Amino acid sequence: MFKLTNLSKALIIAALVPALSGCNWVVMSPSGDIASQQADLIIWATILMLIIVVPVIALTFWFAWRYRASNRDAKYSPDWDHSTHLELVIWAAPLAIIIALGAMTWVSTHQLDPYRPLSRLDEGKPIPEGVEPLVVEVVAMDWKWLFFYPEYDMAVVNELAAPLDRPIKFKITATTMMNSFFIPALAGQIYAMGGMETKLHAVINEVGVYDGFSANYSGAGFNGMRFKFHGMEEADFEQWVSKVKGEGDALTRSVYKELEKPSEREPVRYYSTVMPDLYHKILNRCVDPGTLCMEDMMSGHKHAAHKRESKQESMPAVAGHHEH
Repeated sequence: MFKLTNLSKALIIAALVPALSGCNWVVMSPSGDIASQQADLIIWATILMLIIVVPVIALTFWFAWRYRASNRDAKYSPDWDHSTHLELVIWAAPLAIIIALGAMTWVSTHQLDPYRPLSRLDEGKPIPEGVEPLVVEVVAMDWKWLFFYPEYDMAVVNELAAPLDRPIKFKITATTMMNSFFIPALAGQIYAMGGMETKLHAVINEVGVYDGFSANYSGAGFNGMRFKFHGMEEADFEQWVSKVKGEGDALTRSVYKELEKPSEREPVRYYSTVMPDLYHKILNRCVDPGTLCMEDMMSGHKHAAHKRESKQESMPAVAGHHEH
């Protein structure tokens, strides 16, 4: 897929500013490589479609003016009904656009698959050998965000940070209702669903503070379900981690159960240590002691189903033996 230069993007955006002056352009001017590639896809798809749309609109006005009732010079051909050359233009041009759009979308769909680990940090910038992604476990709650950093054994409410040019691997789930995890400057939105885990791979390339929020309505406190995502230099990120570890409390089961209750516009909170396997227990809905985890329940069902299948497979042989 062709890469648009910053100048090309600026010219395209400048041409559309008068019509869309009230819009927030973060999606079209992102700070992460994945979001940047998605913006390029949107622009190229728009350009390809405009190749057909603009001439059609222009010709519509031209035909209306050219063949107006008062124009006596226009050729009047009431019996005309076909032109091979015109048919070729009418069908060949859209077909070529559809083929180009399909090919571009097919390639991009696989390259930008949110479950696919990153293959680069930025254009012309491969991932250095030995660099491991920063794992962030995301929990959408009512109505706040809880972020686990298993590498540092800490958690944060309504604030997220990551170092520049390091791959980020998000694991995403929810406690109850479905939400959508979305940082427009970083990458596309991914749904967060209770009892399920979705994934997103991304990278931030520019220092800044970016908006994050839920893009899926989930009840009364939805509008305040927002957080700030900090893109930091490595040294600043380490200082932020030290701040969380130094100022935070312990996220125990009882603290989490209190946090789990619905609340709106929660302030940022730091937790310096986290109850072991808490994210895993939230995902499998077994935070409370004595609760059977979903994965164990499903494993038990699969084992029982396997036993039933084995028993059914053995029955015809036994029946045949008695019949004989």
